[in-house]
Amino acid sequence: MQLDTAICVEHVSKNYGSFRAVDNLSFEVYRGEIFAMLGPNGSGKTTTMRMILDILKPDSGAIEVLGGPLVEATKDKIGYLPEERGLYRNVRVLEMMEYLGMLKGLSQREAHKRSMAMLERLELAEHSKKKVSELSKGMQQKIQFAVTVLHDPELIIVDEPFSGLDPVNTLSLKDLLMEFRQKGGTIVMSTHQMWQVEEMADRLLMINQGQQKLYGPVEEIRKQYALHAIVIEGQGNWASLPGVERVETTENGRKASLLYLKPATTTDDLLAAIAMSKDMSIERFELAVPSLNDIFIRVVEDGQ
Repeated sequence: MQLDTAICVEHVSKNYGSFRAVDNLSFEVYRGEIFAMLGPNGSGKTTTMRMILDILKPDSGAIEVLGGPLVEATKDKIGYLPEERGLYRNVRVLEMMEYLGMLKGLSQREAHKRSMAMLERLELAEHSKKKVSELSKGMQQKIQFAVTVLHDPELIIVDEPFSGLDPVNTLSLKDLLMEFRQKGGTIVMSTHQMWQVEEMADRLLMINQGQQKLYGPVEEIRKQYALHAIVIEGQGNWASLPGVERVETTENGRKASLLYLKPATTTDDLLAAIAMSKDMSIERFELAVPSLNDIFIRVVEDGQ
C-alpha cells in the first residue's frame, strides 16, 4: 500500500448465499481525491462501501484503509453518509449533533463548539433547537453531512449524497464536499447523477454485476469512448471538407455541428483544410467525447 493511498481493495469478493454481490474486485483510492463509484442498482457498490467500513466482512480478499486494516482507532478518522439517512428524527438538532460527535471521540464541549460552528456555516443556527423531523429534507441532508465531518475525518464515504435534493441544496452540498476536499480530505462518492461525477470526481470505478467495468481518471475514460468525430462551431460548408464522411447538427446546450471523419482522416488534416479555406472560420473545435451518462448506459446495456 503506497503512502498516498487512502483505500486499497485487493481481490475482494462477497456472496449472499448463492448470489455473488462483489466478484474479485480490486481498486485504490488516493488521498486528497474525489473518487466516484458508479453502477446500476444491485451492482455491488453499497456492499463494497460497507466492506470498506467493516460493516460487512469480505468472503475473500483484503482491504486496507488509511494505512492498514480497519481498526477502531482508524474508524474515528472516517465519516460515513449512508443512503438510508441515520438521523434521530425526534431529537433536537444540536443535541443529536453533540451526541454523534461524542461517539466519534469528541468531548461534550468540543462537540458543542463544532456543532454550533457548523450550523452557522450552513445558516441553520436558528434551527438548532428544533427536532430533526421539523426540518425540510434539504436541511436534514445538510445536517447529515455536518455530522459526517464533525469530527474532522481524513476520509468520508458518501452514498447518493444528492438524492432528492433541489438544485439550491444540491449546489450547497456540492460546495461543502469541495471545501472538504480542498482541506486535504478524501471523498468516496456513490451517485447516479453522472453530471456531478463529470464536474467533481478525479477518478472513477464503474461496477456491474459485482465486477469492475471501468476504472481510472474520468477524462481519460471519456476519451477512450470518443467518436472519430469533431464538434465544431463557426461558419463554413463543413460537408465540403476533404475527409468528412457526414455532418449532423447537435444541440447539447449550444448549437454546433458534428463532423464524422473518414477512418484515415486526422484532426490535424481537418484543421489544415479549414485553415486553407477563405470561407471558413471556427469558434469551437474539439473531439466528440460522450457524456458519462452515455458511457454508463452503453457499458450496462452491452454487458461489458
